[in-house]
Amino acid sequence: MTSSQTYSPQQLIELKQALREEAAQLGLHQLAITTATPADSLAAYEHWIEQGYHGEMGYLARPDRLDRRRDLNVILPGVQRLIIFTLPYWPGTFPDEQQDPMRGAISCYAWGRDYHKILGKKLKTLSRWLEEHGDTTRWYVDTGAIQERDLAERAGLGFTGKHTLLIQPQYGSGFFLGEILSSLPFPLDTPSHMPSCGTCSRCLTACPTDAFVAPYILDARKCISYLTIELKGSIPVELRPLIGNRIYGCDVCQQVCPWMRFADADESPLWGSPPEEVTAPKLIELLELDEEGFQRRFEGSPIRRLKRGRLLRNVAVALGNTGSTEAIEPLNQACEDDDPLVREHAQWALTQLQAQPA
Repeated sequence: MTSSQTYSPQQLIELKQALREEAAQLGLHQLAITTATPADSLAAYEHWIEQGYHGEMGYLARPDRLDRRRDLNVILPGVQRLIIFTLPYWPGTFPDEQQDPMRGAISCYAWGRDYHKILGKKLKTLSRWLEEHGDTTRWYVDTGAIQERDLAERAGLGFTGKHTLLIQPQYGSGFFLGEILSSLPFPLDTPSHMPSCGTCSRCLTACPTDAFVAPYILDARKCISYLTIELKGSIPVELRPLIGNRIYGCDVCQQVCPWMRFADADESPLWGSPPEEVTAPKLIELLELDEEGFQRRFEGSPIRRLKRGRLLRNVAVALGNTGSTEAIEPLNQACEDDDPLVREHAQWALTQLQAQPA
């Protein structure tokens, strides 16, 4: 096994190129390397936490996790580089069925198998490859206390949009990020000049719940993705009508972004063209799922991590927004559900429907 001290600068350049080739063979889109120093936006992130914009995501504010953001050596002693990878998933078009109020809209990142496992498997393979070459590594897919978006921007993979997501000028923002912490002093990537959002504010004005406090600042407590995924309890009553038929995440701020026109494939590069029961499932069918049916239907999907109660909570809200009397009987049944979260939101939905003019 080779130690990091034996690599010459030229050997590190060659090893980096070999790593790039390994990553490409695994289907990863881009690779960029930056230093393992804290993100320049660390102070802004800590201020965001102080404002409470993270909501119930308490793990973001944990002191031990803040310590890791301030010093990546806490995660991997001797870390010298952060190697960041992208994996696209965005489809060029969305199914018309998502506009049907009796069908649920699911964020396109969840149309396939859980991305944590897909990208994680690739990064695990690359980490082992690096360790065979004398590296010490640790990898994450949206699970570590790392400001990966800001560090990816520093590495030259894109620029931060007003919707707080990383945008690649050639592709838009529809991609996953993953990273490997490395003890090898790989040569750094030199970021090229990046454009910006300029005067565009489409994402800010299109947000159904007005979740953006200002450009580049998101109040997660009002974000539909947070409300339908991260929030464990009741959805605030005043926000329920604004959610529409979205039952898992929200793509609006990305869909309206002009940079997304470059993601012009008809199919998702990762998911292909999933069937409509995946991209826009019938709400009443979902509301009638028992625990066994839920587990079976969402096997391998990130939606499974949501658990049945929260998904049916979201489905009940969506049905309450349909204005359709067809949903009344299924909601009546849901009012008898064993889960109090489901019962509460089903009762709210019934109230909404019963308030409709005859």
